Amino acid sequence: MSAWRLLVALLVACLAGCDNSPHPHGAERGNTLFMAFTERSPRYLDPISSYAAPESTFTYQIYEPLYGYHYLKRPYELIPRGAAAVVKPYYLDAGGKRLPDDAPAEQIAESVYDIPIRKGVRYAPHPAFATDAQGHYLYHHLSRAELGDKRSPWDFAKQGTRELVAEDYVYALKRHASPRIEAPVYGLFAEHVIGLKDFGELLRRESAKQLAGLPETLADKPFLDLRRWPLAGAQALDKYTLRIRIKGKYPQWQYWMAMPFVAPLPWEADAFYAQPGMSDAGLSLNQWPVGTGPYMMTVYQQDRQHVMERNPYYRKDDLYPCEGEPEDGPAGRLADCGKPMPFVDRIVADEVKEREPIKELFKQGWLDLPELDRADWGVEFLVDKNDSDSVRQRFDERGYQFPMRVDITNWYLGFNWLDPVIGRGDTPGQQQKNRKLRQAISIAIDWEEGYGRIFRNKGGDAAMGPVPPGVFGTREGTAEGVDAVTHRWVNGHAERRSIEEAKALMAEAGYPDGRDAKTGKPLVLSYDFNRVVTPEFKAENDWMVKQFAKLGIQLEIRATDFNQFQDKILKGKHQIFWWGWFADYPDAENFLFLLYGPNAKSLHEGENVANYQNPEYDRLYKQMQTLENGPAKQQVIDQMVKIVQQDAPWAFGYWSYSGLAFQSWLHNGKPGVVIRDQVRFMRVDAAERARKVHAWNDPVWWPLLVLGAGIAAIAWQTRRSFMQRERAVAAGYSGKGAA
Repeated sequence: MSAWRLLVALLVACLAGCDNSPHPHGAERGNTLFMAFTERSPRYLDPISSYAAPESTFTYQIYEPLYGYHYLKRPYELIPRGAAAVVKPYYLDAGGKRLPDDAPAEQIAESVYDIPIRKGVRYAPHPAFATDAQGHYLYHHLSRAELGDKRSPWDFAKQGTRELVAEDYVYALKRHASPRIEAPVYGLFAEHVIGLKDFGELLRRESAKQLAGLPETLADKPFLDLRRWPLAGAQALDKYTLRIRIKGKYPQWQYWMAMPFVAPLPWEADAFYAQPGMSDAGLSLNQWPVGTGPYMMTVYQQDRQHVMERNPYYRKDDLYPCEGEPEDGPAGRLADCGKPMPFVDRIVADEVKEREPIKELFKQGWLDLPELDRADWGVEFLVDKNDSDSVRQRFDERGYQFPMRVDITNWYLGFNWLDPVIGRGDTPGQQQKNRKLRQAISIAIDWEEGYGRIFRNKGGDAAMGPVPPGVFGTREGTAEGVDAVTHRWVNGHAERRSIEEAKALMAEAGYPDGRDAKTGKPLVLSYDFNRVVTPEFKAENDWMVKQFAKLGIQLEIRATDFNQFQDKILKGKHQIFWWGWFADYPDAENFLFLLYGPNAKSLHEGENVANYQNPEYDRLYKQMQTLENGPAKQQVIDQMVKIVQQDAPWAFGYWSYSGLAFQSWLHNGKPGVVIRDQVRFMRVDAAERARKVHAWNDPVWWPLLVLGAGIAAIAWQTRRSFMQRERAVAAGYSGKGAA
């Protein structure tokens, strides 16, 4: 081929395939959902170990717990998933006699859940289930040599499946007690599931016996078959009936059954991954989960890419809902009523470390949504949209969707109860002064200004207490719920008290104008911030310093990275701190337990980071745990909220907006902080996506054409000069020959 023809071929190839897509050529035309993740690859995908929001992107799509939540209804409503029905428990007294449903909590010795399991549910294909013609497992007795260079379940020649049975849920609950598994809720479950604590002690003994004489650093420990020992609180009555026995009365147990902690786990998977060499090969439940959910992991590239594909054995009776909130119909969220799910065949999550590149990829159309586990992207895009008319016009023309609502999450400023200045105080007199200091600060921090008007990309509604909107027991937004310490109810809305009132409390606390009344020294407090201070965080910290300065208080920022902050709060060395909570389940208990004394972070490693302790609050908390939603529970919650409003262990902060970001071709998106299995409800119009991303990213060809023409001209001139020299040389030789 001549140089000219080669040049033309290269230009044609470039013009045909040159674009800015981060995906393989033509991928936008497939039934695939594209998103990003900013954290490193998930540390845990084992359902017993996983308890982090980024991990939920994968676990909730792969596992199917007993229960879930109705996708569209608010308040949140439990629905059956792996179970055939949501059941009510029945109650027994200490003698095993059945009690009426309205029996007093003090008479109830145990609550019994007899849960029917769906029939015909099958696990996603996996080599752990593969058998030969005689029914013997093909891959349960592998040596390191036989494992070889396999790094994925898909490297095995055969995969198998089997039907879900009740015993799989029993096995999953037993795994919480295993000393070989990181189980973050084992302590809580052991308080409630009958016999689980004793079962844990049994497993520690049995594990020690099995490991005797083996190296302590052994990564692939031999299979500890939990089927060998019964667990009193979990039993398979038959193939499709699961019984769970709970100590006393604990209505919130129903919500735990909607989380992967109570998803089924087949013993075959445990046995498969316990074989020699599996850990070194990256083969475990933390990389390659085994579930009955709509998707399965097919690509796991550490800190780079994860791909989930449709489980070919997923049940056919999972249908899109036909009812929801009034706005769901007009928003198009009922158009797929009654259709089988999931709609999407493939989910691709690529690591993108920074927020700005994610935003650009989304605006170019290469991401259908930014991240699945983050509920703040829509809020940030709406702030961008409102920055200028040109941006608003562009966003509107492209049809980006940013549905937003206040959801059950909170952010607050906490005071360490163990601190002598800002905490409880050692004497009655000091307790009163410290309380007034906390109250004054709570008035001075103008959350409505900071996170309503200034930091709009992190905005929300000012909170009046610890119980969020959207769950039973909340009084937010009502005259009854107003925090009388910080606000007044005026003309139908809450109005923050004046800074003069806060200064009066400061004087009563012994700090007139922010100075110690006895020594005259300025009051200096420490703000223990849990992140390295970036320019974004610096602006927020500067704002917080100004809030304290209104009272004459000097606020010193002590910023650390998150790991150092964790160490600090475990040791009780913090004073004032910033914290938040995303609901695990839609019940007031999930927020009120953040102030329960026995959950104190520095004393008991619980989630009460303020280390708040109030005997009356703790008594009411235990009472509230046993109550069903109703007037009695509301009365107890009201009492608890009033106590903490007066004690002010938190400056209550704000309820953050839950705002998501979707492309116009991604249908059925709806915010919901406790609904994390949302991908199965989403539908992609791939044809619309392909049209739009090519229109939005139409390459500018003329620079390449100019470049090509220039190269061609240079090549032509070079060839012309070369030919002229050749002719001149030929003529010279011809002349010599004639002579």
